[in-house]
Amino acid sequence: MKPVLILTKREFFAYFATPAAWIFLITFLMLSALLTFYAGNFFGRNQADLQSFFLFHPWLYVLLVPAVSMRLWAEERRTGTIEMLMTLPFSTTELVLGKFLAAWLFIGLGLALTAPIWITVNYLGSPDNGVIIVSYLATFLIAGTFLSLGSCLSACTKSQMVAFVLTMTACFVLILLGSDTLPVLFSDMATEKTLKALRSFGFLMHFTSLTRGVLDLRDILFFVSFITLFLFGTIVVLDRKKAL
Repeated sequence: MKPVLILTKREFFAYFATPAAWIFLITFLMLSALLTFYAGNFFGRNQADLQSFFLFHPWLYVLLVPAVSMRLWAEERRTGTIEMLMTLPFSTTELVLGKFLAAWLFIGLGLALTAPIWITVNYLGSPDNGVIIVSYLATFLIAGTFLSLGSCLSACTKSQMVAFVLTMTACFVLILLGSDTLPVLFSDMATEKTLKALRSFGFLMHFTSLTRGVLDLRDILFFVSFITLFLFGTIVVLDRKKAL
């Protein structure tokens, strides 16, 4: 794990060498606060919880996570620095894990900076902090899953914009699968059994289950399995590009 930790540390601090990192963090914090207190009607509900805060996070990540993942490999391929990376004394797996963990920690930092919202809710009332902690875990996991998907798609192209659009579209579809919109759109094209099977792959259903405070191992394994699958896909794509 030492090479992975070295790469993670290097990549994590490299984010703060560009204005893009600060723009991401500021945008994330501003949108989180606006969606929680205004779009989520926090004060009108007259209830001290973070339900409205977590409600919008999957949709927020559909837009913001691709902005982080698009540069993981696409930029390396465009500038040609990927060849230099591949000559370093690290395996492809170590490179993929190092870059992914750094990006995930960066998003986690943005999530940690929302702590004042949590503190505010505790000041205004007595929320169930156990539910909030599990909900934070859920939003961190879904961010990691989107990021791993973005990593795989970023490795497939030299264009950051193409990687961004592909990741955003794929994340939107995965969210849509678990929403109530799916039966409405495909009610005439698929059986109820098929729709139920499709919904089981929807990220929103597993995310919502966790945000209710139900720490179900199946939901956690769902996200971990997808993260593993997409990272493995990234490794396969990079190894094939290297062999060409």
